[in-house]
Amino acid sequence: MNRELLDKAIQLREEGRAKQDQAMLAEVRAMLLDLAAAYPEDAEINYQTAVAHDNSGMGRDAIPFYVQAIDQGLAGADLERALLGLGSTYRYLGFYEEAEKTLRRGVKEFPHHRGLQAFLALALYNTGKHQESTELLLTNLLETTSDEKLQYFSRPLAYYASHLDEVGE
Repeated sequence: MNRELLDKAIQLREEGRAKQDQAMLAEVRAMLLDLAAAYPEDAEINYQTAVAHDNSGMGRDAIPFYVQAIDQGLAGADLERALLGLGSTYRYLGFYEEAEKTLRRGVKEFPHHRGLQAFLALALYNTGKHQESTELLLTNLLETTSDEKLQYFSRPLAYYASHLDEVGE
């Protein structure tokens, strides 16, 4: 693998994304597609190619690169980001079951990643699992809020998060 070229592509992708410079992102995609063609078994190259497509608003084209990178054993922070990218892209494109499956894996492997949990909640909503979606969102809100009013009601809200259909006497 050409590490220098990959590092340059990553740097340009990050710069292009920050500036929302589509010409720069197109250049990066071309660089990464060339690298992916030369090194098809390299998980990191496939992952970076997926991210470059995702950053360019080309999620449908990113999917096979995400899948390949994950299947090739991507690990650590790159796997965390790939599962989030793939799951959120599936959801955005209406592939709700695939999104749920991918994001559940992400939450299982990275249980403290609140972004994965939030996107999973969205996918759960889309698959009709409204109770689980609401519980996940409410739990995350209560665990992260500094709002005094929400904190004051945290005990009953936490209870109701997992008892949404309960009715009093």
